[in-house]
Amino acid sequence: MVKYRIVPASSRLWAEARSSLHPIRAETDGLEGYIEADMPEGRPNLAVTPKAQIQIESARLKTGNPLYDSELSRRLEVRKYPRIRGTVREVKELGAGNRYHVRGDLSFHGVTRTIEGDITLRIVNDRTIEIEGEKVIDIRDFGLEPPRLLMLKVYPEVRIRGRVRAERED
Repeated sequence: MVKYRIVPASSRLWAEARSSLHPIRAETDGLEGYIEADMPEGRPNLAVTPKAQIQIESARLKTGNPLYDSELSRRLEVRKYPRIRGTVREVKELGAGNRYHVRGDLSFHGVTRTIEGDITLRIVNDRTIEIEGEKVIDIRDFGLEPPRLLMLKVYPEVRIRGRVRAERED
C-alpha cells in the first residue's frame, strides 16, 4: 500500500446552494487527510480496498458575504461540530479509464450518513495524484434546516464539489 498525504493548499472544496434569489457559493482550501492504495503501474489495484480519510474545518466554509457567513457558521454550529469528515469504504472501477464509484461515510453536523458518488483519478506524476468528484446532498439528512433570511429562501439540496491533491509519503 502506498500512502498519500493530502496537500491542504492545493485541495479545494466548493459548495453551491440554490435560493429564491440567486445561487449561494462557498469555497475553501484546507482539506486534510490521507489516501492509501495499492498502485502498481500507476493504477489502483482494487483487489486491495483503498482507504481514505478527508476532513476540513467547518468554519473554513465562507461565501464572502458577511451576512451569509454569519448565518452559515451559526447553522453549522462550528464550535460544537468543528470538522466535516469523509471516510472511503468501497471503490469500484467504472469501465476502463480513470473513473471510479466510491461509497463511504460523511460525518457532518454530528450526523454520519453513507453516501456514494463518482470520482476521477488523475496521476499527476510519480509522486502526486489528483481526485475530483461532486455530489448533491440534502442538508436535512444531516439535521440541518435550510435558512430563510428576509425574502431569501435557501433550498435544501447543496452541490458539493471537491478536488484533492495528494503527495506520496516516503
